[in-house]
Amino acid sequence: MIAEPNAASNLPSQKENAVHDETVPESAVQNGSSVRNGNLKTPREKRKVREQCENIRRNSSGSSRVSQQQNGEVVEAVTLFEVVSMGKQAMQSVVDDWVEAYKQDRNVALLDLINFFIQCSGCQGMVTAEMFQSLHKQDVMGKMTETFDEETGLQYKKFVAYPWILTVTWPVDMDSEDYPLIRTGPYWKKFKANFCEFIAVLVQQCQCSILYDSYLMDTIISLLTGLADSMVRAFRHTSTLAAMKLLTAVVSVHLNLEVNKHNAQRLYEVEKRRISGRRTNYRLDRLERKRKEYDHKLLEIQNMMNAIFKGTFLNRYCDVIPEIRATCIEEIASWMTAYPDAFLNDDHLKYIGWMLYDKQAEVRLKCLLGLQGIYSRKDLVSRMNLFTIRFKDRIVSMPLDKDHEVAVQAMKLLMLMSQSCQDALSAADCETLYRFVYTTHRPLAAAAGEFLYKRLLSHEGEEEVEPKGGGKFGASTDQLKRLIRFFLESELHKHVVYLVDSLWDWAGTLLKDWECMTTLLLKNAEDGEALSDAHESALIEIILATVREAAEGHPPVSRGAAKKILSVKEKKIQLEDCTKITEHFIMVLPQLLAKYSTDAQKVANLLQIPQYYDLDVYSTGHLEKHLGALLREVKDIVAKHSDIAVLETSSRTYYVLCREEIAIYSQVDRARTQLIDELVEQLNQLLDSFWRKEEGFCMDAGEISRMHSALRRVAAFHNAHDLTKWNLYDKTLRLLVFEMEHGSLPALMILPALQCTYFSLLWQLAAVSENSPKETLFALRKELRRFSQICMCFLHHKEEDVREKAFMILCDWLLILSHQDSNNNEEAVGLLHYLPSTSLQEKLLLFIQEHVFLEEEEGSKDLTEEEERKEESCRLDDLPKRRSLLAAYCKLIVYNVVEMAAAAEIYKHYVKSYNDFGDIIKEMLSKTRHNNRIQSAKTLILCLQQLFQAHVESQDSSSSVDFSSASFTNMKELARRFSLMFGLDQVKSRESVAMIHKKGIEFAFQGATGEDGKCLPPNLSFLLLIIEFSNKLLKPDKRLVYGYLQRYVAEPLPCRGDEWQPLIRYRNSLLENEDDESSILGSSGDWSPVGTSKMSSFKRKLSDGSLPETSQAEAASNAPALQRASHLGPAAGKGRKRLKSRETHVQEHVPLLGPGGLQRSKEEIKTEDVSEQGQAEDVVEDVNVDVVGADQEG
Repeated sequence: MIAEPNAASNLPSQKENAVHDETVPESAVQNGSSVRNGNLKTPREKRKVREQCENIRRNSSGSSRVSQQQNGEVVEAVTLFEVVSMGKQAMQSVVDDWVEAYKQDRNVALLDLINFFIQCSGCQGMVTAEMFQSLHKQDVMGKMTETFDEETGLQYKKFVAYPWILTVTWPVDMDSEDYPLIRTGPYWKKFKANFCEFIAVLVQQCQCSILYDSYLMDTIISLLTGLADSMVRAFRHTSTLAAMKLLTAVVSVHLNLEVNKHNAQRLYEVEKRRISGRRTNYRLDRLERKRKEYDHKLLEIQNMMNAIFKGTFLNRYCDVIPEIRATCIEEIASWMTAYPDAFLNDDHLKYIGWMLYDKQAEVRLKCLLGLQGIYSRKDLVSRMNLFTIRFKDRIVSMPLDKDHEVAVQAMKLLMLMSQSCQDALSAADCETLYRFVYTTHRPLAAAAGEFLYKRLLSHEGEEEVEPKGGGKFGASTDQLKRLIRFFLESELHKHVVYLVDSLWDWAGTLLKDWECMTTLLLKNAEDGEALSDAHESALIEIILATVREAAEGHPPVSRGAAKKILSVKEKKIQLEDCTKITEHFIMVLPQLLAKYSTDAQKVANLLQIPQYYDLDVYSTGHLEKHLGALLREVKDIVAKHSDIAVLETSSRTYYVLCREEIAIYSQVDRARTQLIDELVEQLNQLLDSFWRKEEGFCMDAGEISRMHSALRRVAAFHNAHDLTKWNLYDKTLRLLVFEMEHGSLPALMILPALQCTYFSLLWQLAAVSENSPKETLFALRKELRRFSQICMCFLHHKEEDVREKAFMILCDWLLILSHQDSNNNEEAVGLLHYLPSTSLQEKLLLFIQEHVFLEEEEGSKDLTEEEERKEESCRLDDLPKRRSLLAAYCKLIVYNVVEMAAAAEIYKHYVKSYNDFGDIIKEMLSKTRHNNRIQSAKTLILCLQQLFQAHVESQDSSSSVDFSSASFTNMKELARRFSLMFGLDQVKSRESVAMIHKKGIEFAFQGATGEDGKCLPPNLSFLLLIIEFSNKLLKPDKRLVYGYLQRYVAEPLPCRGDEWQPLIRYRNSLLENEDDESSILGSSGDWSPVGTSKMSSFKRKLSDGSLPETSQAEAASNAPALQRASHLGPAAGKGRKRLKSRETHVQEHVPLLGPGGLQRSKEEIKTEDVSEQGQAEDVVEDVNVDVVGADQEG
């Protein structure tokens, strides 16, 4: 087990093992002469140590590549670190070998163990030792240091590991924070487990022999305590973990000793009673000695526990590193459950309570998991009274934690507390926790559902009282009523689907008891147990939600990113539930529809249940008579109601039932045709009566209502069914034309007529096939254009509802016509394709500006508090409609139906309207950038230019731009948010950012004329907005843009005065990292021109907005200039990767105006290749110490 000094060079390479053993020369171990005085005296000695460390690091990989076999045999690992890290042997045999070595020579074995802990810290340095007894006490205290030697680049750590003073020497890059415990991958995860197992087995194997020799444990505890006080994170983390696991193992030994002592005490008492008449007994004396021996060992163990707890835990539980804090909290929780007599008290519980306020989620999570282990044991709960009182409020607030896992575990802990501690949670606390069943995070909602079910619904542990007259559904009925009461009284959410999903894992049996639910609904009022109207509505919603959850098998919207893949078992359960749903509701649903046929809300929910049927059950179960009953009830409901939700649900029900591949198709199709015939006949009669009148627009309220209902019914069925053969298009189109000419029809007639006409054209468009004659296509094209003109006309209708409906239909209509396929009929696509004209695009944009981005009226500032509340309520009610209008228009821009430049008007409102429309505008920004990066960048700069011009025009022409005004601040914020949209990948957005700077410079110097070109450009302040994009430029592109900027600057140009500050700040933002341009960083002075030798090194054109790739010959010939321009070291060029960007060409020539009003010719600019290594930024860990337990009690 003990390596020779040169054994490290012969060790085999281990996969993923970057840590190698460095052994200590025997002379250093025995006498420690080289470090006896605590410091290396001469430079020669320092250089020697440094060379040794560097050779070890340099040769570690080389030595590991030595042949795996020597003379045909595999070389075995020789050090503890290698054996544990490999993990190929049983840990018990490894420990047994070390114990045998310890018994032979404890100094050598201990030094081997010390090297093991040092190497587990990832240290590639040297460990030397000198005997403690050879030094005076004052010298020893002076050596407890941790210093850095600047001359050798080495760090030294000296500390006592009785009976030695250890000196650990390691290179300074040990602080790179790459050591075994934090490395990722399965290998290092296994290493950590092996490391912890080794400590546990070591204590276990030593508990009967060398554990109490006052040498082994003293040395180990001194070592770990000294390393735990190190400034080096690797030492501190590794030693803390080892110390905590050591204390856990010692606690286990202590428990075993107490059991043995108890058994010995009982034997002693039995033996004493047996020989009560005798003076002495050999067996009694032996039991007495054994009992005293156990007392002595327990005292030794108690001292070890105190030494580790006070020396390591108390110093490290509030360490700056969260992993160390989490380790301490995890282990103290295990001590409390294993040895509650010593650790489960208020003196130790306070540490877990304080850590509940920790900034890191990992630490808070360990606290909650530890407390769960304590509260789950009823024999320990009685000791938690004071802790519960002190920290209950904090735990109740933790389900709101920003970390999802912490929130879930907090909810589970609160459930354990409510079950174990009587009156631990008040009624107000429970009400707060019940609300989490509506959260979007499903694991937290499920945990809250468990809390709600066990606390409120099931009453576990209490005697169930059977309700009178409840029958076989008595218990379920009582639980359902409590659930309905909770849903109605809480008033937290309008959608019961989230409540059902939260309870699904715990109350599945109750929620699938549809027989009980429907029985409760069908009870008459005379029975005395019938539900109220509100309770019936809530129960019907619960039935629909449970049916959907059982049939679809995935959570509702926003509760899951995507539909989960069901396992074989889950799929089987889903099919069984669908069959159960179908068999039950086929017979019961017609009865429910008949009972609630006059209630629109209840009927709309009940009619959604057939969507989840297994329709083959109708034919296989010979249940066609129940299908007929269902169709009669649906027909009766359509005749009674004009509510759009009921009509659309009824239409959807016919669509689901009327599938050609199922056996019941013919029966449903006949019923559907008969129903539509009656609806169309009723509509025709009303229309004939309307047209027969001389003044057709003179209608009373009853006639308008009947016409509105008839049109609504037909439009609802036309949405899901092809009603072309009933020729509804001509009838509804005539109404729209009449409204265009006379403008006297009520909105109740116009809206369904417009919707019905739209559906008719869609069905005609969908019917276009390859064999469609040209005459049909030309006629359809004429009707499409005609309908578009009608919608455009209705954009200016006097009724707001009509305007908004026309806008929504027109946006969808344009999107369909510009992307329709027509069944691969290219001729039809060419004839029917339609893009909006410029005038139509302007009308659509104007509509958005007038109806979506509403300016706050000045008079609203003088409203009372009550009036402001009402106005805010109206605004919130109107917001979903405005969002729909904006989303419909943004889709036209994203899919290139409307020119992308129109998005500039939308972007102007990004900051002001961020709370209302920020998500929609942000999504449009992302989509347009994905479609065309260059055009998207031009749109962004166009938006900023328009805002800047409006800002300048709003100010006094004689005054300069006010940088402190609210409008300019909003422009700066908008530019900043635009720059954030480009993300962290500067290479990917390279051309887009360059285009923004190019267009910004041109706009800033637009109109820069005057004598000698030194007149202040009117738009110079615009550069302050472009500064926000400077940090998105690559270093070579900054010099390219800087060169482009120099075209517009007169040389030399005196720029004294505040009016030139935008130019100075913009130039500094481009050259902030350039050492050779430090002379221009001042706020005033003459600007030196850029020499032609520098500009000649750039061979790319910026004026076309692209950065084309340079040839290899050019790159090689200009390598020296490239290195000077980018300030990259010689080594950085080795890892360069050539950026490839496609060339783009601008169709229009943009004149570049120079300072003197003269037109300058475009210069060719070239930029060097960019090293990806040059873009990497050093990540420096935040070393600020967390103030943990700021509210700790003394």
